[in-house]
Amino acid sequence: MSMNSTTTADALAQPASSSSVSRLILATSIGNALEFYDLVVYGYFAAVLSRTFFPVHDRTVSLLLTLGTFALSYLARPIGALALGSFSDRKGRKASLTLSIAMMTLGTGMIALMPSYAAIGVLAPIGVFASRLLQGFSAGGEFGSSTAFLIEHAPERKGFMASWQFSSQGASTLLASLFGAVLTSTLTAEQLEGWGWRIPFLFGMLIGPVGFYIRRRIDETPEFERAEKSAAPVRELLATQKEQVLVSIGALVLTTTANYMLLYMPTYAARQLGLAPSSGFIATLAAGLIMMVLTPIVGHLSDKVGRVRIMLGAGVLFFATVYPAFMLMNAHPSLGSLLAAVTWVALLKATYFAPIPAMMSELFPTRTRTTGMAFGYNIGTTIFGGFTPLAVAALIAATGNNLAPGLYLMLAAVLSLFTVMWARVRLHVR
Repeated sequence: MSMNSTTTADALAQPASSSSVSRLILATSIGNALEFYDLVVYGYFAAVLSRTFFPVHDRTVSLLLTLGTFALSYLARPIGALALGSFSDRKGRKASLTLSIAMMTLGTGMIALMPSYAAIGVLAPIGVFASRLLQGFSAGGEFGSSTAFLIEHAPERKGFMASWQFSSQGASTLLASLFGAVLTSTLTAEQLEGWGWRIPFLFGMLIGPVGFYIRRRIDETPEFERAEKSAAPVRELLATQKEQVLVSIGALVLTTTANYMLLYMPTYAARQLGLAPSSGFIATLAAGLIMMVLTPIVGHLSDKVGRVRIMLGAGVLFFATVYPAFMLMNAHPSLGSLLAAVTWVALLKATYFAPIPAMMSELFPTRTRTTGMAFGYNIGTTIFGGFTPLAVAALIAATGNNLAPGLYLMLAAVLSLFTVMWARVRLHVR
């Protein structure tokens, strides 16, 4: 099946007005931003959380337990993708989006209010793990439903509309980095560990109800309402569209490993480069700004020149330059070198991943679109995203090589470039 298999109703859709487009983008972005914001905050404050909820005598073991909990929570994402994706394809994008943001907010609140290990013992890490599982499940349905919602409201601008999916992740990185930079530079280590780390989680918990209210007031997509519904989207997807799912997974490898490497960067800057904790947050703040601003521009460009051409160019550059970027940071550890390397990675990442949501939406017909995108996206992020911080920390600990993350990202680039070429030849993705 090729991208041409999507419903022919796309061509009949009327262009959405500018005010309508802005409202649709806001409704979807606020939930996706909340999802990624919480993930980023957890990763950024991993070292503090490890001492609060997973206190052991060895700091490395404590950190690995924290990152392991982060990684294991991703196992709930493919389950959430199938459950909420199927729900979206049967009952509507709006219903799924409303449910996912409610669960996401609850999970964020659980972490924000969770007593420490010193207060309640082993119940603390169990509670953190439960909150991560709930958020993983809800996040599993967010990408597919929100992307389908955006492109089905404005099918003539798929690249631009769907790119806001990842632009909102940039906004999340920017906001989380701002919290990290301010808190680590203004609070003492004792204050940060005692209560300061809770502030960004409490903020995330408070913006959830705003997103829930906005999503309750949006309209269902015309394309979904016109389309023939599948009685069993999961069964249909796995029986007839396995190749499309594999392409979705492979195309995501590069962007999701880069995403979660950036998430790990404050920890890397402090532990491997010996820089002040605020330095890593300043660098990721710049990365968030780049991703937020550049992604919609590249998404718009992909509507004009094609998705594959942009992705291949960015992927090749990424492969050729990411290892030298890590060499630069380690040879000259400073805020300047860290900022230069992270900025470059963010530029390439934003260029590569901006066309992906639209490309994925074109692989699946309307009747299984959310299930297909959600399942492919979450298998990719589970295997190559959620485990990236843990894998990188373990690689560095095992080898003593601070350049290991660069090699890891080069391998990711090879896998994604092969997949994109496969999609171009086999599925005629443009």
